[in-house]
Amino acid sequence: MNDDYDLKNLRKKKKGINSRTKGNAFERKVAGMFNDRLGTKEFARSPGSGAFATTHTLPEYLKIYGDLITPENFRYCIECKKGYNKIQIYNLLNEKSEIWEFIKQCEKNSISSGKEPLLIFQQDRKPILAILNTNIDINIQRKIIINNYRIYLFEDLLNSLDYYSWFTPEVDQ
Repeated sequence: MNDDYDLKNLRKKKKGINSRTKGNAFERKVAGMFNDRLGTKEFARSPGSGAFATTHTLPEYLKIYGDLITPENFRYCIECKKGYNKIQIYNLLNEKSEIWEFIKQCEKNSISSGKEPLLIFQQDRKPILAILNTNIDINIQRKIIINNYRIYLFEDLLNSLDYYSWFTPEVDQ
C-alpha cells in the first residue's frame, strides 16, 4: 500500500521579521508610550533611525540625535534597541559586551545633543528596560545599579516620574 500524501505543505516556515522592521516598530511603540504618558504628540521616530544628524549636513537647530524626535526641552537623548536575545544579565559585568556598546552609542549621541543618555532596551517577549547614567536614585524598588548606571523597568520609570522630571527647566533669556 502506497501513501500518496503530500506532507511538504504541513510545515510552513514562518517568515522572519526583518530586524530593521522590528526596530522601527519598537521605536514607534516607545514614542507612543511617551506620548500617552506625557499627553503630547511630539515623540516620533527619527528619520534614518537616529543616524540622520550624523549622515546629513544640517544646521544645528534641525539636527536630530538618537532614535526618537523629542519635545524641545526633553531631558533625554533616547536610543532604542530591540532583540539581541543572546545578551544575558552577566554581560553587564563585561565592559566589552554588546550592551556596553549600546550604552556608549547612546552616550555619544547624548553628548552631541547636550542631553542626558537614556537607552531603552527590550529582548523578545521580555519587559522593556530603561538604562540611565545618573547618580540620582529614582524611588523605584526594582532596579539594578552598576557604577553610575541604573536599570529600571521602563514602565516603572514612566509611571514614577512626574511630567516635569522628563524636561529640563526653561531658562529665561
